[in-house]
Amino acid sequence: MTVLPDDGLSLAAEFPDATHEQWQRLVEGVLRKSGKEVSGAAVEDALSTTLEDGLRTRPLYTARDAAPDPGLPGFAPFVRGSRPEGNTAGGWDVRQRHTALTENAVLADLENGGTSLWLVLGEGGIPVDGLGRALEGVYLDLAPVVLDAGRDTAEAAEALLRLYQDKGVDPKAARGNLGADPLGYEARTGAALDFAPSAALAARCAERYPGLRALTVDALPYHEAGGSAAQELGASLATGVAYLRELTEAGLGVEQAAGQLEFRYAATADQFLTIAKLRAARRLWARVAEVCDAPGAQVQHVVTSPVMMSRRDPWVNMLRTTVATLAAGVGGADSVTVLPFDHALGLPDAFARRIARNTSTILIEESHLARVIDPAGGSWYVEALTDQLAQAAWEFFRTIERDGGQAAVLRSGRLRTDLATTWAERSKRLARRREPITGVSEFPLLAEKPVVREPAPEPPSGGLPRVRRDEAYEELRARSDAHLAATGARPRIFLATLGSAAEYTARATFASNLFQAGGIEPVTEGCFEDSGATEAVLCSSDARYAEQAEQAAESLRAAGARHVFLAGRPADHAGIDSYVFAGCDAVDVLSATLDRMGVS
Repeated sequence: MTVLPDDGLSLAAEFPDATHEQWQRLVEGVLRKSGKEVSGAAVEDALSTTLEDGLRTRPLYTARDAAPDPGLPGFAPFVRGSRPEGNTAGGWDVRQRHTALTENAVLADLENGGTSLWLVLGEGGIPVDGLGRALEGVYLDLAPVVLDAGRDTAEAAEALLRLYQDKGVDPKAARGNLGADPLGYEARTGAALDFAPSAALAARCAERYPGLRALTVDALPYHEAGGSAAQELGASLATGVAYLRELTEAGLGVEQAAGQLEFRYAATADQFLTIAKLRAARRLWARVAEVCDAPGAQVQHVVTSPVMMSRRDPWVNMLRTTVATLAAGVGGADSVTVLPFDHALGLPDAFARRIARNTSTILIEESHLARVIDPAGGSWYVEALTDQLAQAAWEFFRTIERDGGQAAVLRSGRLRTDLATTWAERSKRLARRREPITGVSEFPLLAEKPVVREPAPEPPSGGLPRVRRDEAYEELRARSDAHLAATGARPRIFLATLGSAAEYTARATFASNLFQAGGIEPVTEGCFEDSGATEAVLCSSDARYAEQAEQAAESLRAAGARHVFLAGRPADHAGIDSYVFAGCDAVDVLSATLDRMGVS
């Protein structure tokens, strides 16, 4: 027997390593007990999950799951980060967004953890002539400023450059982005903008303001229209390439042109997909830069996803944005904007802005997330997912280029169709609660008092739609709210439980959750006649249903029930009108139920 050194780490050291084949055989046994006869590689296929874009996640990753060499941090293809030191010098740039002139909000952000500002100006934001007031008291040589002014970009940029001059800011000390994004504006509004003013701003920045970039490649319009991660990346690549062409035609060198671009992406609560997306984005842009002979890394500004923000139980958004911010940091984002938890409800209050700032601060200062250059590096799962996503995004980018480029696919409607197709598929998963929304489609709280905020300025519209994960359920809940306001009570459904608590609790809990997601109040106490309900749902075990379902349904009908559900898989039970079960189309069930109840 080999004698190992007593280093305190000898646990299981004498045992041989388990093999991949041994693991497969153990899983085969588990699957066989569930009725699935699979063996060998089919075991992993049976446990794999298919995501959007044809991506596939496997149950186990090992060194055999090879991916292209990601290189070193700060070197092409920049998968592992845009700088050799990553964010270890001080964390990522904490960039807070402002759409209104709220008293002290800008200074409060900068004094309490924020390190740069993102100002929405003009249509849907702060008036351009209010830029000076918005930046009053701000040290412009210390705090980078990013503008987002749409069709008013040239005017807003001139106003900011005048402020630099008036306040004596050295042009070399100015930092930020003037926010020109003609194709992003067209995606939002359907209105085309002349690129010449953007090119002129880029030339001025390249010549006089080395720390300022002129253009933003904003992928949020495609994310907010329901696009997948690959579609978001592919559209951003196509936009970046279009801007490179325009800038070089306007006289900038290709390296100068690439240096004028900053890319903006969404971070979701799907942390691993977000990490892979940011790593894949840098790899893809490095490939474009290589072909164009424009060395340099992609600069990334990441925003927590507006699509994932719920209007009901908005407090849960704090958790979603925390996971998204963690993913952005691990993915190597240069700047991160955490949207306040009440973003979907209107203008955020001071508490919401503070929590948004502190989300980054806790991850940087307390969790020490930024002290590791590439936390995800070397994870077989992340490296494989990054590669898969990069391949899918590159293919989508190629289809855009094949069809004439980003402007062409926007104007032809092809991009809108592609995004709508993706969103329609995702909507099915949301409706069936295969993609649950905590506080909305799962564990809703009907008694919760609504969170009210001042209305935010209406953002530009007319182009691609803006979708939200909660939209179908929000419509149902709004119908219930209107009924409550008109009658003093919500629509109700009676849960008729059969047998012992052990038999009915699971399905009663399921039914209660399901109907509350549509604003329908479940009644569990007393009898049907006293419940105020017009419909009922039977809840128990399959064995109990076989014995009592028909008789119970008859009794409920005799008591006045107009519709009787059964919580369980569809079966041949007399007297049952419909079934509710895990995976049923919850939105369809709830909408039809409200229709029958006369809730409009």
